[in-house]
Amino acid sequence: MKIAIKQRQDYAFFLPIQTRWADNDMFGHVNNVTYYSYFDTAANALLIQHAGFDPKQSPMIGLVVNSNCQFNQELSYPEVIEVGVAIERIGRSSLTYDLAIFKQGQTEAAAQGNFVHVFVERETRKSTSIPFEMRGALAQFLSADK
Repeated sequence: MKIAIKQRQDYAFFLPIQTRWADNDMFGHVNNVTYYSYFDTAANALLIQHAGFDPKQSPMIGLVVNSNCQFNQELSYPEVIEVGVAIERIGRSSLTYDLAIFKQGQTEAAAQGNFVHVFVERETRKSTSIPFEMRGALAQFLSADK
C-alpha cells in the first residue's frame, strides 16, 4: 500500500546531508539501508540541537525499536539532501518521528518514513520517562495533523 507523498511544508526542522561515495551500491544509487542512517542522523540532530540532548553524557539514551521507509525516488552520490523531521507522537518514554528526505529544490519527498525511539536508562536499559524540559522543547516540532 503506497501512502501519499510527503511535502516539504510538513516539516519545521531540516538537516542537510552530503551523500558519500560509499553510499552508492553497485546499481549506482544510494543503498536502501543508508536511508535509515540519514533518518537516524537527522532525528538525533533535532534532539541535540533543540532538546539539549547529549548522547555521550545523558543518563538516558534512545533506542530505535521500530522503523520504516517508503522509497519514492532514487538518490545517488553526489547529492546534497535535506532530511525533514517532525514529531508524530510524544509518549511517556518514546518519540515517534515522521521523517522525509528531499532532494535540494524539490517539494516532494524522495523517501519518507518514521521511526520510534524508546528512552531507557543508560546503565540499566530500563524504560525511563522523557523529561518535561525535553517534551517542551520538542512540542514545537509536533506534526500539524497530530
